Amino acid sequence: MLLIYHRTPGYVPLKILSIEDGTVLKSFNHLLHRNKKVDFIEQFNEKLLVKQENENLQILDVRNSELIEVSKTEFMTPSAFIFLYENHLFLTFRNRTVAVWNFRGELVTSFEDHLLWHPDCNTNNIYITSDQDLIISYCKAEEGCDDEGEVTGSINMSNILTGKCIAKICSSDPALRISPRRKGDVGRSAIWSTVREALEDVTALFYDEDRNEIYTGNKQGLIHVWSS
Repeated sequence: MLLIYHRTPGYVPLKILSIEDGTVLKSFNHLLHRNKKVDFIEQFNEKLLVKQENENLQILDVRNSELIEVSKTEFMTPSAFIFLYENHLFLTFRNRTVAVWNFRGELVTSFEDHLLWHPDCNTNNIYITSDQDLIISYCKAEEGCDDEGEVTGSINMSNILTGKCIAKICSSDPALRISPRRKGDVGRSAIWSTVREALEDVTALFYDEDRNEIYTGNKQGLIHVWSS
C-alpha cells in the first residue's frame, strides 16, 4: 500500500506499507520539479509512476531506485489507467484512444479500430477479460458501419497484445437479429428495440465469459443481451 504525504516545494514524502500488518517496508522522498502540478502518482507492485504537468513520465523501481523517464511528447497524461496484473502491463486512456505500455516506458500496443465513444473514458463501458487478453468497449463506429449515415456506437472486441479488432457489434451487420422471447419469459419487458436503438447511448457494458454473452444498458434504462 502506498501512502502519499503533503508535498514540500521540492519533493513528496512517500511510504510503502505492508497491507497485512502495516509494517513500513520503505520510506523515501521523491524529488519533484518545483511549482509544477502533480498529474498523478500511481503504484503497481514495485513500480511507481509519477507524472507532473508538462514533464516526462518517471517510472521508479522502489526496490533498487532505478529510474526510467519517458518523454512528455511520447507519454501524455491519460484520463484513466487500468493495470494488467497478469501481463505486467498497463492500459492508458486519453482522448478516446487506448494504448498499452510496459514498465520500461515502451508503447506495446496501439489499437487499429478501438476509438472510444466517451472522450473522458467512461470505464463502465469497458471490460477486460479475466485472462487480460481482450478488451471490449463501447466505441464510435467507423464510417459506413451505420446504414442510416449517422454516427452511432458499436461494441468492439480487440486483442490487447496485438491491437487487432477481432469482433464487432455494429448496426449495419446483416447477421444481427432480434430474437423473439422464449416461452416462459413472462417477466421480460415487452419493449422492443432495433439493433441501432440498442447501440445508442450505452452507459454500461459487461461480458459474461462463461456464457459468451455481452450485456449492455442504455440511458433509457433498457438492458440488451448480445449472444452468438
